This record gives sequence, structure tokens and C-alpha cells, in this order.
Amino acid sequence: MARNRLTPNRHLPFGDRQEAPFYGKDILGVGQFRRADLHDVFGVAHEMREMVARVGSFDLLKGKILANLFYEPSTRTMSSFTAAMERLGGSVIPISEVHYSSVAKGESLPDTVRTLECYADVIVLRHPSLGAAAEAARYARKPVINAGDGPGEHPTQALLDLFTIHEELGTVDGLTVTMLGDLKYGRTVHSLARLLCQYDVQLRFVSPDSLRLPEKVKAELDEAGIRYEETEALDDVLGQSDVLYVTRVQKERFDDLAHYESVKGAYVIDRDTMSRAKPNMVLMHPLPRVGEIAMEVDDDPRAAYFRQMEYGLYVRMALLAMVLGKA
Repeated sequence: MARNRLTPNRHLPFGDRQEAPFYGKDILGVGQFRRADLHDVFGVAHEMREMVARVGSFDLLKGKILANLFYEPSTRTMSSFTAAMERLGGSVIPISEVHYSSVAKGESLPDTVRTLECYADVIVLRHPSLGAAAEAARYARKPVINAGDGPGEHPTQALLDLFTIHEELGTVDGLTVTMLGDLKYGRTVHSLARLLCQYDVQLRFVSPDSLRLPEKVKAELDEAGIRYEETEALDDVLGQSDVLYVTRVQKERFDDLAHYESVKGAYVIDRDTMSRAKPNMVLMHPLPRVGEIAMEVDDDPRAAYFRQMEYGLYVRMALLAMVLGKA
């Protein structure tokens, strides 16, 4: 099947649009998205992509302000949200060094969020603690978008991942999606697996035994009737895979560095690996990578991880516009 390669697809089968379904809403987890909602978001993302291609930036969110509140280091997610807001004509308050802010003085997350919403129309939050985004949303009057809460969820990453799969392969239904690496702490994997419950897919999970997918996520897959299997050997499932989603082993999630050292190099995708994969398989990674995909693979047309980043810009533009009632 031919790759889309980021050219507009005007034939995506969208569901019926609801009247501003996300206006004023928090985006905290993928459980709040039905399949029709996903098609709605992706429809707006297509519109954003076409607008960026034609004019670069526009004034849809002129006068609106986004507060980027990041308690953890981030390059891609923070830059993506900043670029999305500025492409839409809005402004950004960047807060990425919280250890220099009032947080260092002992200010609570609720107080920080309630302060920032005095200046901004929407808050994007990344935090190392599970459930932090939900806690922030309980106290905030303005919409909160979860940009990752510890080992919990990363819903906007999952949305852009799903959008990437559709754009690269033209469908999601009927695919076999393999997720590889740190499946225990990998919040991108948790969120994407949950989103894929909306589709007719088969899932394959490849990891060291100590980094297997959490039982809670597997229980959700069981409840949704999703077929999946677990293995420690990539070759067991590589030839069946339409999508190979690779994650890094996250050093910052380990209390025991010896454990991290024992598993960090468990899998490396190189040219030899790709030679055994399907000719049209899509290779994805949320980035950053730290050796789990060799750079020699970058020129393989199946390597979609940098296209994945661009898809993410359009999805986040769509979400910001929808949350602020401009889509």
C-alpha cells in the first residue's frame, strides 16, 4: 500500500460531527474519546495541515494564551504545543524550569494551576506524578491538557500515534500492532493500547519480563475483546506486524539503576531487523531514542518517527482549537 507521506487525505471517513464536543473540556486520558470523537479530531487535524501548507500560520486563536507548565524535561511535546499555538495565532507562557519557580518555595500544584489560569486560557501540564493532570483539572476553571503524568497517560501522544498509523497505512482496522520495549512505565504505550480498543486490531507486546504491560491495561484489553499476546522475542511476531512501535527504556523511572542497566539494551532495531519485517510495515517511536533504533534505519521509507512528529503538530493544533471553541 502506498504511503501518504504527509500529503492531505480528503477521504477520511469521519463520523457525524457534534456541536463543539470538546469546547471547554479537559483532555486528561484517552478513555474520554469514542471512535466518532477520534474521527472528528482527525478531521480538524487535516484542516490544520492544509492551512499550514497554504499559509503557514493564521489568526484562529489570536488573543488566546496557552500556559505550558512542564515539571519534567521535554523537547518534542513542549515545542509541539508551542508551535501549534503560535501557528494558530495565539501566545504561549513557557514554564519549563519549575525548580526555579514558586514550586521551589513549596507551592502546591493546585495553587500553581489556579494562578496560571488567571493569565491563560488553557494549561498544558506535564508532571512526574500519576494522576497529577486530573488533580490539576479538579481545581482549574480553564481547560487542562495532560501532556504526560508519570507512568500514567499521554493522551495527545496517543492521538498523534493513531493519526500516524491511519495516515501511513490508510486504515487502523485489521492491523497487527506490535509494541516493543518499556511497556511497564511507557505511558505512550498505555494510552495507545487503550485507544486501539476502539478498532478491530491485534496487539503484540514484546518486552523483558520485568517490563511487561501492567495488568490494569491488559484487563482493559480483555474487557474490550482485543486479541493480544506477550513475548520476550521480537522475531516471534516481527513478520506479522503492520506497525512496530518502539519505546525507550526510561532511566528516570527506575529506582534501581542496576536493573536499568540490565534491560536498557534488550532490543535494537537495525537494518537486519528491518530486512525481516513486512515491506510496508510502519516503524514508529515517540522519541527521544537512546540507541533502540540505529540511525542507519532512518533512510528506510518505513521509518515514520519523524513524520510522526509532524503529524503531532496538526493533532495538537486541532485539540487547542477544539478546546477553545474555534473548530
